[in-house]
Amino acid sequence: MIESVKIRRQCMLDFYSHYEHLCVLQGSVPLKAVKANLTQGALDLIVDRIKAADWAPLLNAIRHNKTLTSIGVRSFHQQGLGESGVEKYKTYFRRRIPAIRSKDLTGQLCKAVKGCLSISDVLKNLELQGLLLRERDLILLTKGLATASSLESVSLAHCPVGDGGLETICQSIKNSATIRYVNFTGCSLTWRGAEHMANVLKYQAMKRHGEAWAESLRYRRPDLDYMTGLRRITFNCNMLVGDRGASAFADCLGEDLWLKALDLQQCGISNEGARSLLDALQTNTTLVVLDIRKNPLIDHVMMKTIIERALKNGNSANSEYKWLMSPSSKDALKMRPKKRTIVLGSGRKGKATIRIGLPSKKTVSPGKKNTAVKDNYSPKPLPPGTKGFLPWRTAERAKRCRGGPVDSTEELPVKIQTGIPVKVTVESASTSETEDTEDLDDVIHPTDLAKSLDKIHVMKYQPLELELEECMEKLKEEQRARVKAEERIMEVMI
Repeated sequence: MIESVKIRRQCMLDFYSHYEHLCVLQGSVPLKAVKANLTQGALDLIVDRIKAADWAPLLNAIRHNKTLTSIGVRSFHQQGLGESGVEKYKTYFRRRIPAIRSKDLTGQLCKAVKGCLSISDVLKNLELQGLLLRERDLILLTKGLATASSLESVSLAHCPVGDGGLETICQSIKNSATIRYVNFTGCSLTWRGAEHMANVLKYQAMKRHGEAWAESLRYRRPDLDYMTGLRRITFNCNMLVGDRGASAFADCLGEDLWLKALDLQQCGISNEGARSLLDALQTNTTLVVLDIRKNPLIDHVMMKTIIERALKNGNSANSEYKWLMSPSSKDALKMRPKKRTIVLGSGRKGKATIRIGLPSKKTVSPGKKNTAVKDNYSPKPLPPGTKGFLPWRTAERAKRCRGGPVDSTEELPVKIQTGIPVKVTVESASTSETEDTEDLDDVIHPTDLAKSLDKIHVMKYQPLELELEECMEKLKEEQRARVKAEERIMEVMI
């Protein structure tokens, strides 16, 4: 046997060895992410940072693979909405578009997945998340699904395939003897997509009724759980499914004996669609999960009734089909402080960048004692345009004129040399710092009476403002605790 053929056959039994061999032939370095995300025969990659030149050996290794039990290819890149042309590049000039977004690369990926599905006998899970799959890509993927002999789960979460793409995929899913779970979360589907999936359920129900009748001959009892076909369908985050899509599912669920779980979170369903699903549950005793949470148009009583009915069908909490955990409410991410760049001077020696930020609350310069709360306290700056707004530089000058203490940490502790261009980046927590500097002559010098009045006002209102801030923080904590308690109550009920 030729040595190269022998090496290739040996490498096909080990995915990473085959991948390293292909990288050596190409003259490239194997990606560390591939080995880091390869655990127990499962490959789960985030592909946003993989360059186009590094895809060829990886796709060839997937195409000829026979050992992986799970393949996951995920992309989390999101383009700006409502932006086009120059505006998009102005806003996202630092974020490079991943190579996986190109038409050719997605086609090669689907072709590699098709080859793997046709030769592998152990691949059970396939996940393609956040990819832009075109019509030709879906056709290639459909051919691979039709020839798969061991695939049990297919997930195209957040791939905007639309109703037409779902119809193409359904042609191979309805005739598959092994696929039991499909996930179309956030795939831009409408009620037409729900009808396509309902037609798949009806087709498989007719086919399995025939098998059950054949097995019931000669006084045998058919085992419905071991028959082929879909067991779980996830349609979350498709807001245009609506009541019409829920009614399409309800029509086929009334007499279905095989589907175990149906997830319809955030599908725009109202009381009308929920009532049709509840009517279907009156005759369906096999559906153990019917998740209609996060549909605000459904009454709480109606939702509770449907969940209780589904739990009654389950009879036990140790069922194979679990309720998908709802993501907990997270606090909004804090906005990063805005930056302003100022270029000072000109020269040929290069540019010096100085980053000046607001002093943190915990940093205390050595040799200085902590001052009282009254000295350090300063109210939050007012937004521009409101009554009483002053630019920060004007306020600082007014503070100096009143004789108040000035923080030394806000001064620039760097001597700028002449002839060298200096790039200064100023980080500010409010937009008031972008105001232009005003002249010192515009600042009104207060009298002694004004000084005494200011001191009285500060001493009078400082405790009230501090107490108000504490109350607001306690209110926010109570609101977060209430939201968590309601989510916990719903999970406990389920």
